[in-house]
Parts: sequence; structure tokens; C-alpha cells
Amino acid sequence: MSELAAEYRLEYFEEEGFERKECPECGAHFWTRDHARETCGEPPCEEYGFIDNSGFEESYDLSGMREAFLSYFEDHDHERIDPYPVAANRWRDDVLLTQASIYDFQPLVTSGETPPPANPLTVSQPCIRMQDIDNVGKTGRHTMAFEMMAHHAFNTREEVEEDEYAYHGEVYWKDRTVELCDGFFDSMGVDLEEVIYIEDPWVGGGNAGPAIEVIYRGVELATLVFMSMEQDPDGEYEMKDGNRYSPMDTYIVDTGYGLERWTWVSQGTPTVYEAVYPDMIAFLKDNAGLDHTDEQEALIHRAAKLAGHMDIDEAEDMETARGEIAAELDVDVDTLEELMEPLEDIYAIADHCRTLAYMLGDGIVPSNVGTGYLARMVLRRTKRLCDTVGVDAPLDELVDMQAERLEYENRDTIRDIVRTEVEKYRETLERGGRRVETLAEEYAKKGEPIPTDELIELYDSHGIQPDMVAEIAAESGADVEIPDDFYSLVAKRHDTPEVVAEAEDEEDERFADLPETDKLYYDDQGRTQFEAVVLDVFEREEGYDVVLDQTMFYPEGGGQPADTGTLSTDDTTVEVEDVQIEDGVILHRTDESPGKGEFVNGQVDGGRRRQLMRHHTATHIVIHAARQVLGEHIRQAGAQKGVDSSRIDVRHYDRISRADVKEIESLANEIVMDNTQVTQEWPDRHDAEAEHGFDLYQGGIPPGEQIRLITVDEDVQACGGTHVARTGDIGTIKVLSTERVQDGVERITFAAGEAAIEATQAKEDALYEAADTLDVSPEDVPETAERFFEEWKARGKEIEDLTEQLAAARAGGGGGGEEVEVGETTAVVDRIDADMDELRATANALVEDGKIAVLGSGESGAQFVVAVPDDVGVNAGEVVGELAAKVGGGGGGPPDFAQGGGPNVEDLDDALEDAPDVLRQILNA
Repeated sequence: MSELAAEYRLEYFEEEGFERKECPECGAHFWTRDHARETCGEPPCEEYGFIDNSGFEESYDLSGMREAFLSYFEDHDHERIDPYPVAANRWRDDVLLTQASIYDFQPLVTSGETPPPANPLTVSQPCIRMQDIDNVGKTGRHTMAFEMMAHHAFNTREEVEEDEYAYHGEVYWKDRTVELCDGFFDSMGVDLEEVIYIEDPWVGGGNAGPAIEVIYRGVELATLVFMSMEQDPDGEYEMKDGNRYSPMDTYIVDTGYGLERWTWVSQGTPTVYEAVYPDMIAFLKDNAGLDHTDEQEALIHRAAKLAGHMDIDEAEDMETARGEIAAELDVDVDTLEELMEPLEDIYAIADHCRTLAYMLGDGIVPSNVGTGYLARMVLRRTKRLCDTVGVDAPLDELVDMQAERLEYENRDTIRDIVRTEVEKYRETLERGGRRVETLAEEYAKKGEPIPTDELIELYDSHGIQPDMVAEIAAESGADVEIPDDFYSLVAKRHDTPEVVAEAEDEEDERFADLPETDKLYYDDQGRTQFEAVVLDVFEREEGYDVVLDQTMFYPEGGGQPADTGTLSTDDTTVEVEDVQIEDGVILHRTDESPGKGEFVNGQVDGGRRRQLMRHHTATHIVIHAARQVLGEHIRQAGAQKGVDSSRIDVRHYDRISRADVKEIESLANEIVMDNTQVTQEWPDRHDAEAEHGFDLYQGGIPPGEQIRLITVDEDVQACGGTHVARTGDIGTIKVLSTERVQDGVERITFAAGEAAIEATQAKEDALYEAADTLDVSPEDVPETAERFFEEWKARGKEIEDLTEQLAAARAGGGGGGEEVEVGETTAVVDRIDADMDELRATANALVEDGKIAVLGSGESGAQFVVAVPDDVGVNAGEVVGELAAKVGGGGGGPPDFAQGGGPNVEDLDDALEDAPDVLRQILNA
């Protein structure tokens, strides 16, 4: 029994006549109004009881059920908020995808650092759980994409000081949460005696608390989590993860009601997929020519009621689970599998297309890392499923069906991304197939199946689905054992952000006693001179860290380098070589100590500051212009500002063309010439997010209740850097280059202000030098260069033709080579002091005449080429190896053509003289 048993003895349960029982099948404790009930009601302890008999007053579609839920909680004093994107890394840096509604409020709200957007609140949050990918289509209830309908309340304990956290007091807790859940079931017309509350303590991410699974007619429809404890080695509660926990100051109501499941149960369909994707499933079945007899439909219907027992995470494997269902239905397992697998593929395609619509609609760009990798994995698996089941409709059309239902406005971009990815996948398969053949031959020789790690690597590196590996491997006689949770294993490699270890200086304890430095650079970003008091000086290995009460020096951050300059007292001037910030305290790294307690005059390098300001503001302008030209999916993947140039990395599915660059550059300079004011403000973060969305966080996610917003033209971003006062202060922006830094990420390098002029002049200098060399005007350089290039290619072809003619002449007797008989074949042994291209050409010509060629050259060391016609028992690689050894070197190659050599040119003639004997020796070996 759980140590938290007392936490479940709610007044509400007592008042409503609930009884606590223990399930004889699984041992779970549960609360029920039905005193005759014996089991907990959850599969495998009980089968589905809602199919064809929902018990709801009416049937709902997704939008109807969503509205019913949100309206119910609005009527019960909750504020409805808009859902967040499925890409959780847009507002937090510890996860990639949104997997639950509580993700919206972690870590800032749950920690009490910032208040929630409303309290209490209700939301229907789109989520994606990659770990469910292998269950989708098979269990009848799993979907990878889903909406978590939820209500949340954020509380603090009575003894907590009012200003300690961003919210204070109790809104409601366990009794009210269960009462609200009961009330929503009641609003659906459900018999409350059939609603079961199972005790299931929750643990996750260092927190824990009591939790309740809510079961109705065999299916879990809600989870009520009461997050109230934190990990503590001395804690009074030991939880199921083996760790101990203690109560924490904040305690949070975290609920989840699966929209798809509620919709499914209200309709009573055999699987969740018919309820959620009815139109798309009908389209896919028709397109694939999938049709069932009445007898088959009846069998599918019966199997669906048992599908709740199937869960790849829990069943030993898919085959075992399928066998159990077949036995229950009294049918042959092969018959059941043949009937169910195509239908399961159809279900999975529908779900995956919705997942892709969410991902691409929210601006995720397929790539080889992070959320981009997960999107690519889903897309390629969907394409393979389509090919397997015989769906020939274009994948972009299928994804668009779901994007239209979800009312995304960027549907053209979504379709373009899918088309591009399908073509990339086709090219990848062509390249990767050869790798599979090699691997299959290797393991066939060993008599071992290709291991799972190799299958995952083939998928990761080449995008080759495991069933395709099995097909190719079978041709080589190699076995492949595909785990049923293969795609979950792949997703585990990529469903958390890369953890980047950063070397940090040891924190000095004296920092704890220092106040945060007053940041003067936000008050007047153009100012470079100030006065301050030295609060402390820390000695470093090389130099000193100087802490002032206030500063104009900007510390490195957000891709912007630190300011440099000087600090002066009456007695000395020290150089500020770098500036860093730690816990709000700004450290000026200097070559000498100005002295603790001294009054200093600070001087920032004004020229450097102005260029950094120009480049930082220009960065905002360039990414804004890129979004106008390339699409709304464009988001920053990284940036680095500099004095001479800056770069910004953007997520994009295609290369940036020269035409795109010119348009981006033109739009950027229009904003510069408009000379609009660059403004900063400090609004409440929730107000800012509500007005501008999560595109605010292009350059990172700032902490705090108030965030600094920089507005440049129509672009608004949360930013801590220094900026010019008006766009005209930038002067001009020049894009210097674009390049692909990794698949799905394009880099734009540009210069602003004086640096842009210098970069343009440097390119002009190169053009004028080329014009002088070619003796033409700069305007004629491209045409002249093209003409010279074509003439150069033509002359190269002429030389190649002449080389082949010379080789043919030598092979036909025009050379001075010795002809010897080697078995039944004539061999030509000759020294031709020419380059390797000419030796190879001559050797090929001799082989075409049916002769063995043994050619040597002393032009660059002693070199040999040996070529042998087909069906002649001489191994060219062995011959070259023998001859090369005679000149102090080595070589080899395949039996028909080989080359090699050594440094001893003086031994070349002797080696060629020995060649006939070497040939005969190898022939007779």
C-alpha cells in the first residue's frame, strides 16, 4: 500500500458515499460509488464496455467535446487560455516537444518565479508523445498527436511569506479537483456509479505527489495529479522510484483529460481512430483499395474490444499480444494479422499526418537534430507506411488534409516542406541501399542476425526503415529481427535537447554578498562614459575581475560580444579586456586592479560599441526580412554578432538562392532607409506572449516576470542586447554569403555600417583585379571568364583525345614495348616516362586488344600500371606488389587493374626486365 494512502481519504469521497477497495487482479486501490464492484475497471482487469454503448447523452466530435470541456470549466470560475505550440523548445530549453499541458508552465510558473497567465485556468493543449509511436494504430487507443484538455491551479502553503513566490495562497486542492471531475462526467450524462478513481502516486522531474487515474467503462479518461513534493534524501515519503520526498512550498493541481479519448467514448466506435479521423480513414481505405466483408467487419469489431490489452511497452512483443487476442476470438493468428495489419497502417498514417501538421504548422523544419529530426522520422515512417499499404496519394496532400482541419495558415509552406522531404528521402534510400547490402553480406557470413543497434544506425544515418533492411538483407541470406518498439528506441535518441557542458569558473562566495550591478547601458545605449564605485576586486590567474556598483559596459551574452575600454582613477588606468555577468553581478576583466573602494571613471570603446549595436539591430532586421522572403517558418537557430561582420543561422528546408539573398537584402535596407525608431519596453511576460506569441524568443528565453522587448519596424523580440536608436543609424546592410551549416539550417553572414562598406569595397577590388588580368572592363568579366572557361575545357578535351590516340598508337605497335608470351596471352612490357593518366590510357588500349599491359614510368618516382584482360589467370594486384617491392615501395589493387610504385627510379628498368618472369610465376601459382 502506498505511503500516501492518507492523502486519498478525501472529504468529497466520504460525503458522496465512495468506498475504497483493492483490485484482486492487479492489487491497485480504488474509490467507487458501486459497492458491488470488485475490480479496478482498467484493462487488463476489465474489457472495454463503452463500444456501441457509450453511456453519454450525446455523441461529440473533437471541436464539440473541446468546447464542452472548456465551457464547463469557464462556468466554474476558470479562465480559458490559448494553447501553446507543440514545439516546447520555443519557450523552454530542457525539452523539445510539448507532452502535457503542465509543460506550458514549466519551469518558471511551477517554480513560483513568475505567475501563471490565470489562476485557476483551463486549456486544451496540443501534445506529441514520440514514445507512443509504435503503439499507434495497433492498440486502438494510442495517438501520437493528441490534445490534453486540462485545468490547473497554483497554490502556496499558508506559512509561506506573501512576496516569496509570484502567487500566494490556495485556490483549490484535491477535493475540489475530484468534485470538478465528477461534475464534468455528470454534464456528459454519465452514470457516476461507473466512474472509478484509482490511486496511482506520481513521480517525475524531481517532484512527486498523490495522483488519481479516472476510469470509465474500461478506459482511462483523466489523470488528476497533485504535485506537492520535492526530492529530499531526508524526506518522510518514499515513492515508487525509490527516492524520498518532502512537501514543498508550492503545490499544483495538474490534470489531463484526453480530448481524443473523450470524443471516442462519446461515439462508442471500435477504435479512437474512427472517432478522430473518420473522413481521412475513409479516404485512405478507398485509395488503398481496402474493403472488408460483413464477416470481416464483425471480427475487426470484436478484436477492437480486446485491443486495450495490447501495449508494446507492456506486452512481451507484438506477436504474443496478437496471439492472445486471436485465441480469445477463436481465429487463426495469421488470419487475424492479415486482416488487421493493413487497417493498422491506415490508422497510423492518419495519426502521423496529424502529427506532421502540428509540427510543420508550428514551424518545425525537418533536419538531422532536435525537433527537426523527430519531424523527419515521422514523415519518413509515414511515407513507408503509405508505400506498404498501397496508398498512392501524395503525402503532402494527406498532411494538408489535417493542416486544413487544424486551420493552419501556412499550408502552402507545409506542402512544400513535405514534397522536399519526400524527394530527399528517395535520394537517401538510393545511397543507403548499398550500405545495407554490404552489412547484410557481413552478417550473413557470420551467421548472425543484423543487430538492433545497426538497424537504428541505418535509420539514423540513412533513413532506411527496418522492414526495408529486412527485404534487402534477405537477398543476401541475412536475418533481421525488428523489435516492436523500434521507433520508440529511435525517438529516445533524439527526444531531449543536447546537453552542452559549459566550463564555469568556481563561484566566489563573496558574490552572495554583492548587490546586482546597475545596468546603465539600458538607460542610454549610446552613452560610453560613466562614473562608478569599485565594490570588490577578485584576483584571477591572469588579471582581475572588478565589480562596480553601476556600469555602461555590456557583458557578453545573447551572441553579442562584450564591450571593451578602460577604468581610470586619479592614480591609474586599467584596460577592460572582457566583461561577464554572474547572477546579476557584472565582472569587468582587467589587466590591473584599480583598487577596492576606489572611485573610477569608465570609458567604453565607442567605435566598437557602435558597430556591435549596428550589427545587433541589423540581426533583427535580417531575420525579419528572411521571414518575409522565405516564409513564416523561419526561426533563429543561432547568432553571433561581431565588429566586422555578423551571422545568423535560420531553420529552413531548402538552400537560400541568390534571388532570395537580393530580396532579403533589399527589404532589410528599405527598413534601414525608413529610419524608424528602435524602441525598448519591459512588459509582463504573459502579456507579451499573448500579444506577440513565442516568436519573441528568437535569441533565447529570458527569466523574470518582466521581459525586455526590442521593436524594430514590425519585428518584436525579447532581447537583452544594445541597439541603435533609429534604423537609419545602421547605415547599410550587405549580405556577404549564405551556406548550409547542417541539414535544415542555413547561415546568413552579413555586415552593417562601415563594415558593410569595407566588405563591398573588398569585393569590388577583387572584381577590378580580375578585370585588369583579363584586360576587359569590370562589366565584361563574367562573359570573358565564361568564354575562357569553355576554351579551357575544350583544350582539356583535346589533350585527353590526343592522349588516347597516342596510347592507341603505342598499343598498336607504335611504342617500343617488349612483347612476351604468358601462357596463351601476349603481354606488353614497356617503359613510358609519362604521367599516370597516359599510362592508364595506354594500359586500357592494350587490354582492349586482348593483351596484358605492364607499364612503368620514371616521371615521378618509379611507377607501375598493370592491366589484365578478363579470363586470364594473372592477378594484376599481385604483379604490381612484386614489381613495386623491387623499387622500394608497394602497391596493389583488384585482379584486373592495379597500380603502385616506389622511390627508387634507378631500379625501374631492372624491375621491368624481371616482369615476364613475375607474370609467369603468378600465372602458374
